[in-house]
Amino acid sequence: MIHEPMAAALGIGIDVEAPEGNMIVDIGGGTTEIAVIALGGIVCNKSLRIAGDDFTDDIQEYMRHQHNIKIGERTAEEIKIKVGAALPDIEDPPIDFIVRGPHQMTSLPMEIPVSYQEIAHCLDKSISKIEAAILSAMEQTPPELYKDIYNKGIWLTGGGALLRGLDRRLEAKHSIPVHVAEDPLHAVARGTGISLKNVDKFSFLLR
Repeated sequence: MIHEPMAAALGIGIDVEAPEGNMIVDIGGGTTEIAVIALGGIVCNKSLRIAGDDFTDDIQEYMRHQHNIKIGERTAEEIKIKVGAALPDIEDPPIDFIVRGPHQMTSLPMEIPVSYQEIAHCLDKSISKIEAAILSAMEQTPPELYKDIYNKGIWLTGGGALLRGLDRRLEAKHSIPVHVAEDPLHAVARGTGISLKNVDKFSFLLR
């Protein structure tokens, strides 16, 4: 109905019709959508099949290989929420999370404390792919709009934006300010609602 990054931009209050560039990085469940928006259109965009679900898979895989413990998707999701991080050094770190599950060889119950540093390590490869996709989108951005993004920064939306330290990591990687939208989880839904309530104004955005 409407491109996710455009809906996210509307949802966080960006004037999508303005003659200036805004970069949105929407990290959802199945995909990460990266777009540069200006004058009511998407100037360049990248879609990456690495997102929140992959972070969950990475955690399951890590727990199996590193700790010999079998965990389900729901437990991996809980680990991501409780101690998920993009950097091994963050302010106000969460306390270790106790993971309970069967040993994969003996099936006997186990209890393992998991730290945010471990999760930052196990998510590193997936986050690096998102960093590369952002860089690729920036390379395609016209110089005038690039200057706007450099001055105003990149906006993170979607559930993945809630990962501790992700904004700091991307900022350090790209040397551009990175902002996490207020309530990033609902930005796309809110923006879609805005476009449908104001169909006359935003009909050109609807597909």
